[in-house]
Amino acid sequence: MDQTQTNQRAALGSIVIVSAAAISFLLWLLYLHHAPTQFAGRFVFLPALNAVLNGLSAIALCTGLYFIRKRDRKAHRASMLLAFGFSSLFLVSYIVNHALHGDTRFPLGHATMRAIYLVILASHITLSIVALPLVLITFFFSLSGRFPQHKRIARYTFPIWLYVSVTGVVVFALLQAYAY
Repeated sequence: MDQTQTNQRAALGSIVIVSAAAISFLLWLLYLHHAPTQFAGRFVFLPALNAVLNGLSAIALCTGLYFIRKRDRKAHRASMLLAFGFSSLFLVSYIVNHALHGDTRFPLGHATMRAIYLVILASHITLSIVALPLVLITFFFSLSGRFPQHKRIARYTFPIWLYVSVTGVVVFALLQAYAY
């Protein structure tokens, strides 16, 4: 195996390890961590900020798709870096929100809407776990000039990342309408 293949395997292995660590931390934060009570009622703008950042990420993703279809690689790259930036800011804001406030429960009194919400939330969480390493690997291939691999994996990354971004907004809207 040559040095390039070794470096690529090491980079991909690192992405998998970082993704697993990040996902493990988020699962701990969501399901085992108990939010301190002194932050109740403070920083209440964070869920709305999360939705805005998810929405901006979705717009940047669609813009990036538009530009690559027009074969404008420079604009595509800028759009995708912007989408990555919005998603990264979302992740930081999301972590802070859950560390300070914990989970928001959907009320029991709306059985049909609660069922719809839970299906959307489950698919959102599951695909966000898949999206993290896919996004990082897709970026790795692009930034390292491995465009055939980038193009091959981006066909899967794009719809998953877009779905996660859009359903993040939908989850917020449903909680806004029924839980807040």
